[in-house]
Amino acid sequence: MTHDLWKDRHLNRRCENCMYWLEKEPKKPSSKTYTIIGRCRRNAPIVQVGYPTTYPDDWCGDHKLDEEKI
Repeated sequence: MTHDLWKDRHLNRRCENCMYWLEKEPKKPSSKTYTIIGRCRRNAPIVQVGYPTTYPDDWCGDHKLDEEKI
């Protein structure tokens, strides 16, 4: 029986607990719909675009766990 080490890799490696992710404040929070988004600051911002926008449950291969967020 082979165990897949990568099967659940996304469970703990999410943007919301990464040291490079910063939650973005909503412009006008609505009581009915509220979507949390943030900015990935792993790399320098791109000219005229800025930092990439991500959701808390997104993940990537550059994840670095922030012990203060878990």
